[in-house]
Amino acid sequence: MKAVYLETSALLAWMFGATAGVAVTRALDEAEVVVTSELTFVESGRAVRRALSASLVKEGDAQRLQGLLARQRSMWVTMSLSSSVLTRAGEGFPVEPVRTLDAIHLATALAFTEAFPELAILALDRRVSENATALGLASA
Repeated sequence: MKAVYLETSALLAWMFGATAGVAVTRALDEAEVVVTSELTFVESGRAVRRALSASLVKEGDAQRLQGLLARQRSMWVTMSLSSSVLTRAGEGFPVEPVRTLDAIHLATALAFTEAFPELAILALDRRVSENATALGLASA
């Protein structure tokens, strides 16, 4: 089963129509299962609010993006921030330094490998991608 871990940087590119969003769409379409962290929805929701506050999007667009997030959330497998994920996030990673939120994504992806051993990670953030590769996760 082709499972993909969706990290926030990739989701935001997809949501906001960035150039890299085309590749994200392709990877999501090819995945049989999309998994992510509860953190992804918090970060993405905050990004929409920041964009609205900075007048980068209009109120209607912000509502559309929030609705998109809600619909996708029901279609994807989401892992909560468990104590085991947070403990792993506090440990070392192959390519340091790693920011806290990136460490949580990496720890969550590693936890998902128990159910999806061939999990690929879909991330546009260089530090997340480098660590994912070093940890043996394929790129989506």
